[in-house]
Amino acid sequence: MRIRTPSTYDKARGLGPSADWTTIRSLLPYLWPPGEARLRLRVVVAMAFLVAAKAVGVVVPLIYKQAVDALTAKPDMIVVVPIAMLLAYGVARILGGAFGELRDIVFAKVAQRAIRAVGLKVFKHLHRLGLRFHLDRQTGGVSRAIERGTKGIEFLLQFMLFNIIPTLLEIALVTAVLWALYDISFALITAATIACYVGFTLGVTEWRTKYRRTMNEMDSEASTKAIDSLLNFETVKYFCNEDHESGRYDKALARYEGAATKSKVTLSMLNMGQGAVIAIGLTLVMIQAAKGVAAGTMTLGDFVLVNAYLVQLYMPLNFLGFVYREIKQSLTDMESMFRLLRENAEIEDSAHARPLDLKGGAVSFDDVHFGYDSDREILGGVGFTVPAGRTVAIVGPSGAGKSTISRLLFRFYDVHGGAVRIDGQDIRDVTQASLRRAIGIVPQDTVLFNDSIRYNIAYGKPGASQEEIEQAARLARIHDFVTGLPQGYDTRVGERGLKLSGGEKQRVAIARTILKAPGILIFDEATSALDTHTEKEIQVSLREVSRDRTTLIVAHRLSTVVDADEILVLDHGRIVERGRHDQLLAAGGAYAGMWKKQQEAAQLQERLATELA
Repeated sequence: MRIRTPSTYDKARGLGPSADWTTIRSLLPYLWPPGEARLRLRVVVAMAFLVAAKAVGVVVPLIYKQAVDALTAKPDMIVVVPIAMLLAYGVARILGGAFGELRDIVFAKVAQRAIRAVGLKVFKHLHRLGLRFHLDRQTGGVSRAIERGTKGIEFLLQFMLFNIIPTLLEIALVTAVLWALYDISFALITAATIACYVGFTLGVTEWRTKYRRTMNEMDSEASTKAIDSLLNFETVKYFCNEDHESGRYDKALARYEGAATKSKVTLSMLNMGQGAVIAIGLTLVMIQAAKGVAAGTMTLGDFVLVNAYLVQLYMPLNFLGFVYREIKQSLTDMESMFRLLRENAEIEDSAHARPLDLKGGAVSFDDVHFGYDSDREILGGVGFTVPAGRTVAIVGPSGAGKSTISRLLFRFYDVHGGAVRIDGQDIRDVTQASLRRAIGIVPQDTVLFNDSIRYNIAYGKPGASQEEIEQAARLARIHDFVTGLPQGYDTRVGERGLKLSGGEKQRVAIARTILKAPGILIFDEATSALDTHTEKEIQVSLREVSRDRTTLIVAHRLSTVVDADEILVLDHGRIVERGRHDQLLAAGGAYAGMWKKQQEAAQLQERLATELA
């Protein structure tokens, strides 16, 4: 059993606000993409529209003031001056809204391109990560981190770039106008009110974040439990554990419910406090303005102007708590996603890696030592050669290290000692892509995509013609079965291929590998899920396919390897016997013992079948 080593993804969980700026810096290159002059121009134009919209927003109350003063000073000029002012007011309002929408239109492509680029980069990086990460991961949690992270980018851009920053710009402009036009007390009261409002909002929101974080954790936990349970629904039914699974899921939902309730209550407290701060500030400013009107130092238009400015400022501030909380959450979600990008790929191509030069496909393991953990060695000094075009079988009890050999050949892990070579080339010195293109495998546990049979077979060679797909299916002895289905090759196989039997899935996997036409073949218990009759049929096909190809067979059922050029008996990570089938039987060693037990088991099974018949 492998002990899980905490990854970068795990260790970084729970980071606080210090990670926010790191996350923002990680996003910036996607908003100002190198070599994308058109996208950069869009950013500049969008910022220009943003400034224009706020500048017009500051001008609108000034126009309104002029109209009010004109009405109160000269009522008989109502047809001329005020209407002109009101028309100007209307045009300014239209321009303010138009500039804001134009900003969104211009920036939309930049935002969506950034979301697409980040999502694609994370997806590619996940496929670059080693097998160890994918065996340790929780699929539900990782997929939710990507989903929330990409949504977080859109939210962050929408609210931080087009809400928080414009609001701060508008506050600065309005404060400057009030200071320039009136007594400094107006600017001070406005600034103090906004400062108190922002301070109160951020403080309470920061306090409330723990409830939102708990909600997220419980949401991910519930999602992971649900996906894990549904993916393994057969096992759930085998053990009649539907109620057990529902109970585990409900516990996660109950913890989410508790955190969500606290979040809602504290939100109401935040809203009441915000309302009180705004009301006090607005009242103080209006009292000052009323005193000015009464003293004759301010006009009615000035009174209206001050009120309009403050209402205009407080409207976006009403959403500050929500926006700040969501921005913080977006940053947290994005940090989880960017953290995946910082997860180290265990296996990397070396700087001098070259494409594999496949000449014949000779495979050699030279004194290979390997263990999934440093304190437990799986392979201890394994050495053998599979000559080009020949077949070597590896047999042995469970846990002997048979499947580990195929994983090392694919370079899912690097050996700890010795070397694995193909045609004399150390696989650590060749590119992973060229190495894996040269090898085809039919695994013991075949997992298919939830798509059509055609798609799953063609996965071995994307873009293959229907004729090539059908030829591969014939060699795998599955063509007749597929054509007998109502939808033929368009039949969907279901999640993980569960609509097909074990034998049918295995034959699809064999067809997929045949279509790939690799120079080196690995059959890892390739016929383990098949009945005896089908196994014999496919053995003929496998011999045809593997002719003139280097073939490595990992098997438990010894009847499938009797024709191998050499059989290696592996036990506790070491080769204890080697030779052809007849030689090993004559030696009377471990192989002969396994053969005898399997023959006796097969005879007993036949006897029972005869008696039952």
